[in-house]
Amino acid sequence: MSESNYSPAFNKPRLVIKKVLAKSQHEGVGAVVRRAIGRSELKNLDPFIMLDHFSVSPPGGFPDHPHRGFETVTYMLEGGITHKDFAGHEGTIRSGDVQWMTAGRGIIHSEMPAEATNNGLQLWINLSANNKMIEPNYQEVVSEKIPSAEEDGVEVRVIAGEAMGVHSPVYTTTPTMFLDFSMKPGSQFHQNTPESWNTFVYVIEGEGVFGSLNSSPNMAHHVLVLSNGDGLSIWNNSSKGLRFVLIGGQPLNEPVVQYGPFVMNTQHEIEKTIEDYHYSKNGFEMGKYLRSQ
Repeated sequence: MSESNYSPAFNKPRLVIKKVLAKSQHEGVGAVVRRAIGRSELKNLDPFIMLDHFSVSPPGGFPDHPHRGFETVTYMLEGGITHKDFAGHEGTIRSGDVQWMTAGRGIIHSEMPAEATNNGLQLWINLSANNKMIEPNYQEVVSEKIPSAEEDGVEVRVIAGEAMGVHSPVYTTTPTMFLDFSMKPGSQFHQNTPESWNTFVYVIEGEGVFGSLNSSPNMAHHVLVLSNGDGLSIWNNSSKGLRFVLIGGQPLNEPVVQYGPFVMNTQHEIEKTIEDYHYSKNGFEMGKYLRSQ
């Protein structure tokens, strides 16, 4: 492959090394998700545990369910989700809004549809051993407060990290970037990335060429795992718009033991978490009240 196929913008351009189609499956009550990360073909990508492209309509949803040991990022693409937890925190995030929830030592919450049609992305980010038992926390940013920029037919919304000189106000316990790109036909863009971070693309709609100019286009609902490097080049050579998220994170390089919504470092910690949840202790004290309603 000639050098002209690569972007001169980077010393070590990122290339697509794995491609997985996110197939539909049922989750929660009446919800359908396309699971991009967290399936047999791509169990996890340190520090990422799961990525779902979800769709849910009333009366379905995600009733009371617990979390421990990681963060969830819910980014609404259409409609809205009403959330409520056992500590009394509740609200609705709507199209373009983001909720960055640090479950830490324990959260039990519900996520229910707020409109007739609701879809979005939910990303699970692992926490290091030192942070797994921190106090839960929420960061919510409404759509109009999410930083954005545009140049040469390319628009980016900066959920976390930096792009086009624009920075997100979101604090990421595990260092993370989360960028939502929309590219017009004929446009191209070159995005810098921390070289050692694990990074992937999820194509929301359209089709694009990622990494090298002569590679095959990748279409909607595919997750593309990228090689390490200092940046990614993207071309939209199609006649339609392209929308994708570019997500990267600093690897934790720690053991991962997962039991459903509990993500810890050892089997013993998982067993302790199940006990804590069952007996409503060590972070789950309020759980008995929420579940009794």
